[in-house]
Amino acid sequence: MAEEAWDADPTEEQATEPEPTTYYRNVDEFVREFLASAYRRTLSDRGTPPFWDPEWWRHEEAIMRLEALWRAWEQLRLDPALGMSVWWRDHADHHMPALMADTGPFRYAKAKTNPGEPLPCTAPPAGMFPG
Repeated sequence: MAEEAWDADPTEEQATEPEPTTYYRNVDEFVREFLASAYRRTLSDRGTPPFWDPEWWRHEEAIMRLEALWRAWEQLRLDPALGMSVWWRDHADHHMPALMADTGPFRYAKAKTNPGEPLPCTAPPAGMFPG
């Protein structure tokens, strides 16, 4: 039996493990197809928070925070009991105010929305977020 373990081809074992799957292919898809509609805020172009940049992908901090939000969402969506509540409380309610604050990376953005409209998003350059 010990000999069988030594003879096993490790690539065969890895090939049988299922690839982790995500609902959204990448952070851009998550932001544009989910977050922009789920996290609606009225934006003013008068220099007062909350701030949002439709080209969020131009800000390194935004990419990292939104990537963290996406990955947390992907894990927590699998918890049918408390997953989404935990995601909102511990993740969205933490990162989004930091991004949209008057000291955040979007502080100079001039995006404007009317009440109830989703956050505006511009597609990033092709290939920026493969998936």
